[in-house]
Amino acid sequence: MPTDPGLIVRPSATAVRPGPRRLVSALAVTQTVGYGVLYYAFSVILGPMSRELGIATVTAAGALTAAVLISGVLSIPVGRWLDARGGHGLMTTGSVLGAVAVLGWSQVRSPAQLYVVFVLMGVASAMVLYEPAFAVVVAVTDPQRRRKALLGITLVAGFASSIFIPLTGQLVARLGWRTALVVLAVLLAGVTIPLHGVALRHAGSSGRHDRRSRARSPGRVLRDPAFWLLAATFVLHGAALAVIAVHLVLYLISLGHPAALAATLAGLLGLLSVTGRVVSTLSSRWLPMATIAAVIFVAQGAALSLLPVVGRSVAGAVGCLVVFGLGFGIASIATPAILLDRYGANGYGTIAGTLAAPVLVAKASAPLGGAVLAAAAGYRVLVTLVAAVCVLAGVLLLLVQRLPTERPASGP
Repeated sequence: MPTDPGLIVRPSATAVRPGPRRLVSALAVTQTVGYGVLYYAFSVILGPMSRELGIATVTAAGALTAAVLISGVLSIPVGRWLDARGGHGLMTTGSVLGAVAVLGWSQVRSPAQLYVVFVLMGVASAMVLYEPAFAVVVAVTDPQRRRKALLGITLVAGFASSIFIPLTGQLVARLGWRTALVVLAVLLAGVTIPLHGVALRHAGSSGRHDRRSRARSPGRVLRDPAFWLLAATFVLHGAALAVIAVHLVLYLISLGHPAALAATLAGLLGLLSVTGRVVSTLSSRWLPMATIAAVIFVAQGAALSLLPVVGRSVAGAVGCLVVFGLGFGIASIATPAILLDRYGANGYGTIAGTLAAPVLVAKASAPLGGAVLAAAAGYRVLVTLVAAVCVLAGVLLLLVQRLPTERPASGP
């Protein structure tokens, strides 16, 4: 698979055109705020909300699972909409819905109301987070500059947890969780609605190419065995990361680390994910993104397999988590790059949405399966299984590269 020429830095080709540059900047901001409010704030709100509502944390956490599942189910129709009509109306409406849902969250009085609100948040997430944002970028940027544009968005949005978890904690401590959510709803509305409404106003769809590009239509892609190998790859890897994200702190505590240190070590993953995105994108000057991602997946598996052995020491745990953390955000930058390399831009929204659906379902359901396995067999067995899954994902991605690729005939 050839290296993307847009990754070779030249004085005349190092920036996105002025219009797309402003759009990419706007999307970087809206993705950061969107993920921060619609996803990461939940971890801070969970405890005080559960206590006030008088419900188990498992019951409350199920609401976020429901939101992610709804987002996965809607990925395909959202992708089709983006291909046909672009992202302006969709993402602006999703911003409004997200803000209303968060405001409604601040007023819930029962588990039923909580789940209704999170269904709406799942719908909003499907309309405004990474997949639609990437589809818009694909539609408006030149092929040589797409990967740099996508990297810019994911680099900024990679700090969403680092910004919004402590911000939400401060708001909850000072104002209480209900008022904190009102503030976050106002912030979400004030930032994302105008930015989506203005910056995406002239953004077209990714399905506007000529007839020669129909060879790589979404229907044809679904008959490509490599697509299903890709789906299996990212389902396995997404499930593995979701399990670690939820259970890592408890596992580190079981290894003998104090709770505060365990939380700090787990916090490395978010910061390292940004580093990993930069490293993988720079490396794609010389290697295909699929190869880079496959190597990183295998390295993650190796690091996790060593964690039960060396993780009782702080140095050993840090070493394993540094290697694992470098791949924590790789899928967000690798997925669009691999899809574009293999299938081109025609019908990108539908193709990416079809791939995202099972991945999001896996991410939503895997932590529960991990909890069941940990209760039955212990955390060491769970971590070892996750390590094997990461390695398998890397092997499958290498197999994808061995299958023939039909380059798109035309289109960006």
